[in-house]
Amino acid sequence: MRTVEIAAERPYRVRVGAGARHELGGLLEGVERVAVLHPAVLSDRVTELVAGLDARVTPVVLPDAERAKTAEVLTSCWDALAAAGFTRSDVVVGVGGGATTDLAGFVAATMLRGIGFVTVPTTVLGMVDAAVGGKTGINLPAGKNLVGAFHEPLGVLCDLELLEGLPVEDVRAGLAEVLKCGFVADPEILRLVEEDPVDAVDVTSPRLAELVSRGIEVKAGAIAGDLREATSTGGRIGRELVNYGHTFGHALERAESYRWRHGDAVSVGMVYVAELAEVVGLQPAALRDRHREVLSALGLPTRYSGAGFEELLAGMRLDKKTRGSTLRFVALEELARPVILTGPEESDLREAHRRIG
Repeated sequence: MRTVEIAAERPYRVRVGAGARHELGGLLEGVERVAVLHPAVLSDRVTELVAGLDARVTPVVLPDAERAKTAEVLTSCWDALAAAGFTRSDVVVGVGGGATTDLAGFVAATMLRGIGFVTVPTTVLGMVDAAVGGKTGINLPAGKNLVGAFHEPLGVLCDLELLEGLPVEDVRAGLAEVLKCGFVADPEILRLVEEDPVDAVDVTSPRLAELVSRGIEVKAGAIAGDLREATSTGGRIGRELVNYGHTFGHALERAESYRWRHGDAVSVGMVYVAELAEVVGLQPAALRDRHREVLSALGLPTRYSGAGFEELLAGMRLDKKTRGSTLRFVALEELARPVILTGPEESDLREAHRRIG
């Protein structure tokens, strides 16, 4: 079992390892009411998880994936907690992938102006991205995660046993977020994947456990002292570091009506920004090529020829890093040397788009 300490406004721990879910009772000691938000497919898991809790449990079944992150579902969760008599000393638990934990955290952040919550992520993506960092939210038709709040959990339990049976496509997509951390901060992550890509997607392997832990550690370092994502400048980058590949990735997801896996979209997004950085003379071609090589070795997509440039540009302008009408990208000068690329020319944006087509 590994422990990652998150040094935020309200410090908490992320526990990573087989059986971590069994520590839930300790995090909920003395709590009278617990709402467990989860997709229907995890109902049996949730029944097992809450069997020994000394609390009144309100299960709240959610739609699958991004369909859970809507204003309508959010309202239904508020109603369920109100009907159960929740007070500010009660707790929300999110069990599921990143969409579930995003919604559960936002329910907790907004119910009674803020109650406690715990996340039990059940996907690689959920473990290394959504469950850690205190970002919560829902989607709007205009774009992803446009409404939300910063609200730190009481704790995060990343039980690697819960990954067993996960489709390999979902494991790969989750590892895209880990590879992101390798490019911006921890090159050892890239080496671990390049050394044995097959072992990297084996959810029972020590290699996968190390990759998950390293991804969480990079994110922990990025959010320390920058919970609310202050604007970065030049090479002084705080939490925006972990948005690498997300500007184009989120635009792709929006254009595809969220039918793409998030990690797959981020994979293409990383290649896009690597191409852009090479186009503007910021990044050497060899590093751009390494993006394609390591992502392809894992079976992740590196090309996209769906939506046209104008639609994708409109989506990128909705990115949270945009200031006014100025697009801002997290980019790389060298491996693990990130910078903020501000206001690239539209002709350069178009050329990067052409290259990934």
